[in-house]
Amino acid sequence: MPNIEALYEVCAQTWPAASEARVGPWTIRNGQGGGQRVSATTQDGDVPWDLAAAEDAMTQLGQPSLFMVRDGEETLDTALASNGYTIKDPVNIYICPITHLTDVAIPRVTAFTIWEPLQIMHDIWASGGIGPKRYAVMQRAKCPKTALLGRWNDQPAGTGYVGIHNNIAMVHALEILPHQRGLGVGKWMMRRAAVWAQEQGAAHMSVICTQENDAANGLYTSLGMMLTGTYHYRIKG
Repeated sequence: MPNIEALYEVCAQTWPAASEARVGPWTIRNGQGGGQRVSATTQDGDVPWDLAAAEDAMTQLGQPSLFMVRDGEETLDTALASNGYTIKDPVNIYICPITHLTDVAIPRVTAFTIWEPLQIMHDIWASGGIGPKRYAVMQRAKCPKTALLGRWNDQPAGTGYVGIHNNIAMVHALEILPHQRGLGVGKWMMRRAAVWAQEQGAAHMSVICTQENDAANGLYTSLGMMLTGTYHYRIKG
């Protein structure tokens, strides 16, 4: 089973920043408004702790002072806490063999893979706060990718995005319309993503979600996906 370091790389490649730059031990990401994952700074080299250099680089990009802290980076976490950074949005990362999600037939006209996304898919994303700047993240990904459309009760129900890196598929931006939640459409969308990914040669399916999203965590564990690791952000102030 791929380890958590492999999944961090899958996340970075399937949901990429607009650009990256090295400043000392830091990787500075230009997210161009695409959210925390593509604009958070990470420690990817040896200390010393020159937080000021990283903060200045983020300020020059017009971004807040935001760091991603991954498993095993307790020293970084402590240093940020002592410099006035607070925890934001802890995230869980799940994975399973792709065959765990391709063993059941998907009901007809329940879930589809489509690229480019249809307007209704953009509308569903927009209802969950996923707008053009986050769609730009999907567009610039250079990996095999597709979008998901879920239907339930003969109506559009949800959408999502999936990309593949090193034979590991990862689902992002899974959004189900409020009135269609709790009806099972999410599991069929995940299974459709797995069927598509398996056709592209992927061997594992992964997904990330915030720890506070009880419904999403419940969905992924119910599908037999295993919690492999975590990360969280620290933001200044």
